[in-house]
Amino acid sequence: MRLILLRHGETIWNIDKRLQGHDNAPLSPRGIAQAKSIIPSIQKLSPARVVMSDLGRARQTAEIIGYGDAPADAGLRELNMGVWTGKCKPDLIDTYPKLYQAWRAGTFTPEGGEEWHMFVLRVKNSLRLWLQAGDGDLLAVVHSGVIRAACFTFLNLKPAQILPVTPGSLTILNFASITSQPQLEAYNVGMTAPDIQVAD
Repeated sequence: MRLILLRHGETIWNIDKRLQGHDNAPLSPRGIAQAKSIIPSIQKLSPARVVMSDLGRARQTAEIIGYGDAPADAGLRELNMGVWTGKCKPDLIDTYPKLYQAWRAGTFTPEGGEEWHMFVLRVKNSLRLWLQAGDGDLLAVVHSGVIRAACFTFLNLKPAQILPVTPGSLTILNFASITSQPQLEAYNVGMTAPDIQVAD
């Protein structure tokens, strides 16, 4: 069974390198193009089931790729970034370089934000429920942070070890059984060049 994780397309906040968290911004023209360009890959993978985050940018991406009626799960939302929501990544790095690196490593939580371990638990519980809910490959239209949390949960890759995935890209975990550790079949695969500077 494959868990196919699709990051939503680029948003207008991604362009400005703003952290989105639970806030939302619509897809940019490039983000719409990214979602459209990944359709042939999704069709080739032919997932048996689809779920999406309930945030607008994931919903918009799911609609573009033909799964607008997929169930939405709040457990698959991006990390809540508290007072850092809406802040520009370069500004945070300039102003709080150590705190920003600690946040990326999962050891610091901005005021009002979600602790990394609680976020991981939320994502883990949601993904496991969906994986156990039926047979066949599962496509989840989600966020960069959710993909990092999945890699941590299932592959034991720490957040500081993982580069952010590009909008509109696929990451695939292949499970021999629901209780086994999966193999990483693909990471950050898409029709556009990787962009490690894009904000979450």
